[in-house]
Amino acid sequence: MTKQDAIQIFEDKKVRTVWDEEQEKWFFSIIDVIEILTDTDRPRKYWSDLKSKLKKEGSELSDFIGQLKMRSSDGKLYKTDVADTEQLFRLIQSIPSPKAEPFKLWLAQIASERLDEMQDPELTIDRALEQYLRLGYSESWINQRLKSIEIRKELTDEWKSRGLQEGLQFAVLTDIITKTWAGKTTKEYKTLKGLKKENLRDNMTNTELILNMLAEASTKDISQAVNPETFEQSKKVAYQGGNVAKVALNELEAQTGKKVVTAGNAKTVLGRETEVKELDSSNLG
Repeated sequence: MTKQDAIQIFEDKKVRTVWDEEQEKWFFSIIDVIEILTDTDRPRKYWSDLKSKLKKEGSELSDFIGQLKMRSSDGKLYKTDVADTEQLFRLIQSIPSPKAEPFKLWLAQIASERLDEMQDPELTIDRALEQYLRLGYSESWINQRLKSIEIRKELTDEWKSRGLQEGLQFAVLTDIITKTWAGKTTKEYKTLKGLKKENLRDNMTNTELILNMLAEASTKDISQAVNPETFEQSKKVAYQGGNVAKVALNELEAQTGKKVVTAGNAKTVLGRETEVKELDSSNLG
């Protein structure tokens, strides 16, 4: 079963989703949906109570709820209760919320857009462009960001072709690349910029994006040249790719006298007034 993780946005709130290509269905994190509809700070407890209530009422809905691994705020994958669109529509009927109807309309739109994108993949990029413009990013930054998405996809495709596992192994390799060129792991980089759940790349300057692209593109090219056969060999390649960007960073800082990696984020560096939203973290990279 081929799946693609994605982050969808409903009224500035994240909803973790998975697209199943074989079934041509979206699966949504029930916990995320409940948090949005109820504004509760204990969505797991709400869902546990709701499941008990549904069973007492004789509903079989909860019996057909499945689980898929989804990325949590700590970056790790955990099994999460999920529902497809039809199940979610039925579930929403059991949750008293003024957001129920707007959320149903949003669900229908998500399903429609995905079918459109399957017919015309360029729509994915077009929608990303529109969203970045709406969030206030400059066109020059957006061009770099969209290119970074392409390069990241090429790198992850290379890792997949080597039999590496999405999730932990991809995260380890990404950390090696980032640590090598930027001097910080992804988590340390986000901490420097004062980020929590926000997307790191959405908070990079043009120069940071370019060096990160150089590191990832170099890693992909070196991997294709040396054909690593094990995870340990791929870790060495990740270091080599990151080092290409590190050399460029050192030269640039020597010429300008300015640090490339800084605490600047989208609010301070890009002139954003509102909070940066995390876009599709899988498809967009």
